[in-house]
Amino acid sequence: MGEERPLPPVVARMWGREPVTRRGPRPRLDLATITAAAVELADAEGLAGVSMASVASRVGVAATALYRYVGSKEELLTAMADGAAPPPPEPDGQHWRAYLEVWTRAQRDILLDHSWLLTVARLAPPLGPRRLLWLDRALAALAGTGLRDGEKVNVATALTGYALTEAALVHGMGGGDPQLEEAGIVGAADYGEMLAEVLDPDAYPALTAAVRSGAMGGGEGWVDDADFVFGLNLLLDGVEALIHRRSGAAS
Repeated sequence: MGEERPLPPVVARMWGREPVTRRGPRPRLDLATITAAAVELADAEGLAGVSMASVASRVGVAATALYRYVGSKEELLTAMADGAAPPPPEPDGQHWRAYLEVWTRAQRDILLDHSWLLTVARLAPPLGPRRLLWLDRALAALAGTGLRDGEKVNVATALTGYALTEAALVHGMGGGDPQLEEAGIVGAADYGEMLAEVLDPDAYPALTAAVRSGAMGGGEGWVDDADFVFGLNLLLDGVEALIHRRSGAAS
């Protein structure tokens, strides 16, 4: 057997695996305090407001003191992606489909509450205890469905990707945020009108027909919750079909 690969330092700290020394004074800081301060900054100012210096100032230390806990901003972002996640909803005996509906919606809502996660969540898979708890609960909900473990992971990954895409779409369409509208982000109410203005019906006949039917506008459109539910049901219908196929094969 080969040598065991050591955990990245920030991952070891997130899991409480950092070696403890009994010598010297007790450290003033810990990774959880630093992460909470960085999340607060990102919520208030976006990722542009998060730097080693700004986080250090918020917790009242010199920037060099942070490097004992996070070796770089990339490590800090890894910790932030985990630190921003609340505990997942518990299955509590729910049918797998009902639970995954709640689970996926909750993930989307976290991303809408912390829009900076839309960037960070694309950079790395979940590594910390909080985000991996979400994955664990999704896999637990699928227990007894007959799906293979790899298929369960793929289901959770697909639903997480859907939540990420939907949150990015709502955010990109303004999502009712006055600051985004002032910055020139096209709102859903204007999107259909803009498409109607630029589309050539000869080149885009199907899309033009959809726009003229009102499917791409009307003031709600993309950000209406019905659109989110429609797409989520498409995914869950596919999962249900796979479960039925597995059940038939087992029989």
